Amino acid sequence: MENKKTEEATVVKHTGSQYLVSNLPEWDVKTCVLKGKLRLKGGSTTNPIAVGDRVLYEKEGDTRGVITEVLPRKNYIIRKSTNLSRQAHIIAANLDQVFLLVTLSFPETKFEFIDRFLVTCEAYKIPVKIVLNKIDLFGNESSDSLDDFKYIYNESAGYQIIETSGKMGINTNLLREECKGKVSLFSGVSGVGKSSLINALDSNLTLRTGEISDYHRQGKHTTTFYEIHPLFSGGFIIDTPGIKGFGLIEMEREELSHYFPEMLRVLNNCKFAPCTHTHEPDCAVKRGVEQGEITEERYISYLSMLEGEDKYR
Repeated sequence: MENKKTEEATVVKHTGSQYLVSNLPEWDVKTCVLKGKLRLKGGSTTNPIAVGDRVLYEKEGDTRGVITEVLPRKNYIIRKSTNLSRQAHIIAANLDQVFLLVTLSFPETKFEFIDRFLVTCEAYKIPVKIVLNKIDLFGNESSDSLDDFKYIYNESAGYQIIETSGKMGINTNLLREECKGKVSLFSGVSGVGKSSLINALDSNLTLRTGEISDYHRQGKHTTTFYEIHPLFSGGFIIDTPGIKGFGLIEMEREELSHYFPEMLRVLNNCKFAPCTHTHEPDCAVKRGVEQGEITEERYISYLSMLEGEDKYR
């Protein structure tokens, strides 16, 4: 019996029962299916294989193959699944960086969503930057909320914020440079202009874009599959469907404060260890909140995560 040739590649798209793979940085896409035994290895996740996974596959002709093995991941982004029959869903794997797209209005991205996403990036040691999109819609009346946002996430928490507008081309050159030579995940809630911004980075891309609902001031899903797109300027972007909620998973309560950079800086000064930063005396985190070094908004998010997921979901 002839031995089938085994190749290594990255999963660039998952559509139903089929996976598109390419050996990045080469772009030579082939269609694969999953070997039967691998389907049973999803364990506590809804997807045994995620976009970005490195896999081994047996070639069947020039354009098709069968995935036989998933190689170890260097990192991944995971959230609690809305499918209650399984525990979690892996959004993407093997990332060099994440860009979290947010908007302050139309639609408003809630602080709690932002913080849960950032905490997950911190937990899996994935560099993350905040992209504040639709900056062209900001008027003088928005300046206070913009200043507050920058204080919370840049000055206090230390995250880089890139102000962009896909519609007006603001800072698209900067973002394009940030993506060169890297695999970058773009994510955010529906309606933040993710697909429009990605299209603005590369004129060869024609991702579907959608309108915002005036009634709910929310976006509608325009991206239906997780997918990697090559950029003509170099690098790869993972586009994801808009996310409504972000439930935490695989988090230990006593480690949660370590994933808030502004808390991590001071928590060794707490009198007690471990410290939940809730009721303990002489707590450096609570003192930081009282002195304005740690914002109340982020501390409230931290407390809600400690309370558990049921309330948030």
